[in-house]
Amino acid sequence: MNTKTVMALAALASLGLSACSPHSQMTRGGGKTAVPQASTVSPAFSVQNPAAQNTSHYSSQNTSPPRQYASNGMPGLSPVELRVIGEQIFKNEGGGNVDNLVHWNDGENFASMGIGHFTWYPADGRRQRFGSTFPELLAYMQARGVQPPAWLSVTGGAPWRSKGELMQAKQTGQVQELQNFLFQTRDLQTQFIVDRTRRAMPKLVNNTPEHLRPQIVNNLNAVANTPGGWYALIDYTNFKGEGLNRSGGYNGQNWGLLQVLEEMRPSRPGEQALHAFADAAMRVLERRVRNSPPANGESRWLAGWSNRVNTYRRLLV
Repeated sequence: MNTKTVMALAALASLGLSACSPHSQMTRGGGKTAVPQASTVSPAFSVQNPAAQNTSHYSSQNTSPPRQYASNGMPGLSPVELRVIGEQIFKNEGGGNVDNLVHWNDGENFASMGIGHFTWYPADGRRQRFGSTFPELLAYMQARGVQPPAWLSVTGGAPWRSKGELMQAKQTGQVQELQNFLFQTRDLQTQFIVDRTRRAMPKLVNNTPEHLRPQIVNNLNAVANTPGGWYALIDYTNFKGEGLNRSGGYNGQNWGLLQVLEEMRPSRPGEQALHAFADAAMRVLERRVRNSPPANGESRWLAGWSNRVNTYRRLLV
């Protein structure tokens, strides 16, 4: 199969990404933190607005992509679909707790911001192993005319060097302003995650050896053309990245979306594809743990990761 044919199929896969109806995202909670199980997710955002946040200049968010973030012909999602996906990601990452919008996970050397826990490393020269995605989010917002708190534009990185420093700063006006900003712009954060996934689609094919490309395209088609599959692709990309760096990860084995599509058994659109994707995701994550330095103790995260991945399994129409 030549490259043009594969890319045409990849474009066809994008058509299936619109198959996600608002109801197709009503999945059970689960993720990094313990999240109560729920049978459905309301299309309206269920998190209560913190005090004094009922009016804000961030409340009108421009989620229409500017020219530099064109969607390459892939269909957009309605505001309701964006909100439902964003709510689920917020539950996956922070349990839907507004206080977790400015956070620092145990055992990590970077802060986690917003509904997607976007990484933000301190400006002290430490190795940024997982990339610093929060500055990318801020640039994305500014490109849409949304201005973050002024103090964010003068810092080269997170102003806290450890979880302890952040916890001490939690009640300061600066952190409260950031938390309020992140609550008010959650729809735009969801659009950022969606657009990141869109931009990754052709890269997934281009970064795959030619003999494996038909498998990647087939599996991408199968998930994308299944109700609920759009959410699975979006969330996993936000969760563990695209996986485009094949020399990254532990022992030269990465754990992003590309690795899951490579690991996934061939499937057709339907519930089977969601199960095959989730099964492959867990095998990739378990491989990461096996390859990780024992001192990291990464096995402690497997239960939470399994809860999160299991939200990809449910076929809803």
